[in-house]
Amino acid sequence: MKPRTLRIGYRYRARRLAPEYDAIVIGSGMGGLTTAALLSEFGFRVCVLEQHYTAGGYTHSYERGGYEWDVGVHYIGDVGTRTRTRKMFDFLSEGRLKWAPMDAEYDRFYVGDKVFNAVAGKQAFRDNLVRQFPGEEQAIDRYLELLSEMGAAMSAYAMDKVLKPWQRTLAAPFMSWRKPKNLFRNTYTVLSELTDNQDLIATICGQWGDMGLPPKQSAFMVHAMIARHYLYGGFYPVGGSWRIAESIIPRIQKAGGEVFTYAGVQKILVEEGKVTGVEMADGHRIECACVISSAGVENTFERLLPKEAVTATGYERQLGTVHPSMAHLGVYVGLKHTAEELDLPKTNFWIYPHNDYDAAVDEFLADADAPFPVVYISFPSAKDPDYEKRHPGTATVEIVAPAPYAWFEQWTDTTWGKRGDDYEAFKAELGERLMQYLYDKLPQLKGKVDYYEVSTPQSTNWFSGYRHGELYGLDHTAQRLRQDWLGPRTRIPGLWLTGQDVLTCGVTGAMMAGMLTTMAIVGVRRMAPLLKRIYSN
Repeated sequence: MKPRTLRIGYRYRARRLAPEYDAIVIGSGMGGLTTAALLSEFGFRVCVLEQHYTAGGYTHSYERGGYEWDVGVHYIGDVGTRTRTRKMFDFLSEGRLKWAPMDAEYDRFYVGDKVFNAVAGKQAFRDNLVRQFPGEEQAIDRYLELLSEMGAAMSAYAMDKVLKPWQRTLAAPFMSWRKPKNLFRNTYTVLSELTDNQDLIATICGQWGDMGLPPKQSAFMVHAMIARHYLYGGFYPVGGSWRIAESIIPRIQKAGGEVFTYAGVQKILVEEGKVTGVEMADGHRIECACVISSAGVENTFERLLPKEAVTATGYERQLGTVHPSMAHLGVYVGLKHTAEELDLPKTNFWIYPHNDYDAAVDEFLADADAPFPVVYISFPSAKDPDYEKRHPGTATVEIVAPAPYAWFEQWTDTTWGKRGDDYEAFKAELGERLMQYLYDKLPQLKGKVDYYEVSTPQSTNWFSGYRHGELYGLDHTAQRLRQDWLGPRTRIPGLWLTGQDVLTCGVTGAMMAGMLTTMAIVGVRRMAPLLKRIYSN
């Protein structure tokens, strides 16, 4: 079977633009596509502008040497049954997007010389933890109660983002009641009040790489969001992560909109304090009074907007309250055998040097030769039941690990593929270090690797536009989550925000941010019937 092209979207040319658009979306990540698709339901003709050669943001996939890898979608939770998350995916994709379950043991944690795991299903998850940590039943049950309490709190937190400032003031007493004390507390502090068993805390926090912050730095709300998201297991999009964007774009096109690739936006145009459109890298101007940025807060306010507009509206000062999340390395491995032949699991591996995750990060930042504080290994070809049809006789593995952007800063503003021998040698050294983690856990792969390549924070900068190579936008600290200005609305009329910087990280977080941005634009009254239609099906 011949592989499908992974270049999703319509290549930008000024002459291909419609005469006018009702909204422009900068960036085709999950937040941008969700916003565009939902606005299309209200009759908006939306122009989505993506600077990369393919749409999808961190949901895109790529092919090289006969292999295929995803770059950001390693697993999705909460889609195994007709949950609200699944219903939104089904609506956006018009039912075209299908999901394959991972193994019941969806995450395995190698903590020093010990091995723990997470299994799918709330009761099974609980019983498995009790089996691994006898005598900790009370702490485990209380932890699950806290996760349940966070569910309603996170809904209140999200809805707070939609309100206008005066509405937020009026609703503050009610919203405060809906937000329990643990919402913005430090994750480790909350858990250490339940137990002093450090291995149990480490297991509960074993997915900290999904937000890029270890437990002593992260807000418990985000930890709870991730833990709840995967409580019933992990799933993978059938056909690969690129199918997410491919399945959503037709909904945008049906309303007369389009998703353009190779469409770099040079600046957001502001005249007399209001947004009037965008200027493209080729100098062409697209006029529109509604511009939605899914390019990230830093890109939006520091690169795309005129400095005077940022200063006049007070954002220059507020940008100092938030910081980019951790940068990362990626290793993309191709094998000339099938996942079945190689006995590759549908389980993610999380590898840690010991159970003090924050200390491990500090040790690594102080000494580049120290063990990586976390190494994540994923097996996309094993997770995707359709992979063998597209790439018969092959399998793939992906390795992700943190790496400070400062290591690569000297290659800022260089061209991908032309960064010189020193850069390539440094990449090769890091790649070899990470491949040893793979061989240590799966020794049967030695001698079976046909191809692998390494991506760095500069690769993320080049392809995804995140200038510090950050994987999760802004750091998910309590301070960041308390910033009222981080929401769909801005103080610049006509400018809106969407994506993971608006709400929380991950594909589902960005999707929900797209829903909130749409609601803020069209209003709660107009949005309510659409949400009823989505969630009642």
